[in-house]
Amino acid sequence: MNAVQQLTPYDLLRDIEARSKSQALGLPQQIEVRRTWSGIGFQMGSSQLVSPMGEIAEILEYPPLTRIPSAHHWVRGIANVRGSLLPVLDLQGFVVGENTELERRSRVLVIEQGDLSCGLLIDAVFGLRHYFEEEKLDDMQSFADPVQEFLDGGYRQGDVDWGIFSMKKLAEHPRFREVAVRK
Repeated sequence: MNAVQQLTPYDLLRDIEARSKSQALGLPQQIEVRRTWSGIGFQMGSSQLVSPMGEIAEILEYPPLTRIPSAHHWVRGIANVRGSLLPVLDLQGFVVGENTELERRSRVLVIEQGDLSCGLLIDAVFGLRHYFEEEKLDDMQSFADPVQEFLDGGYRQGDVDWGIFSMKKLAEHPRFREVAVRK
């Protein structure tokens, strides 16, 4: 105890520093940083798709709808969502030509592209998906021709190919805003 009292404040600080350094853990190992891309994964028919998070405003359970007379088969109807009218369209019905079978897992993806706001009926939502750059697909041949028109690339995780579905391309498609059947 006497030895401590004889140390100057500077010597005491150097002693504390030396003891701290001797017991300090080493710096963490540098971890390789890998670039990732994230989006909302969903199923449309037999296709596993993912859209950028910024292109999907909301995910809803299938709401009660009011049918629209003289509309295409892929126009499911209009839903009242918290006081706002939302057209609900069958994504598979529009893209592939076969309407989606409603099931317990069916969901509606709400998109807002410019002045367009609508809901898209899909088979299931898989939630947030993350992909590494090295999982990027070079070839989109595993997706049906009508689906390829709306893809901005894709990723492969394990044995599953995930197409990046562009809601922007969908909203800009000339046929997409023509919901009435022409006679």
